[in-house]
Amino acid sequence: MPYSVSSFESTPNPRAIKCVVTPPPGNGTAARRSYASLDEAERAEDGLAIALFGIAGVERVMVLADFVTVTRAENAKWAKLKPAIKKMLGGLA
Repeated sequence: MPYSVSSFESTPNPRAIKCVVTPPPGNGTAARRSYASLDEAERAEDGLAIALFGIAGVERVMVLADFVTVTRAENAKWAKLKPAIKKMLGGLA
């Protein structure tokens, strides 16, 4: 399902960013899904998280009811990650 990123918001962690998207990514549940690796996302069969881990520099992914938080690797830059995240989320089918 394609998502539209309505905004990127900072978090207390400078290496994490909140991606507010529509439709809500939480699959109708308030349950939090959090992954520290691609392997974890693959074991959970979470297509959204798997796709985000496909972006170079993504280190962690957390999916909540109405937004996604992405944590970047220390050497990754938001200037490159934000457009890649937006493009990837918009292209999910």
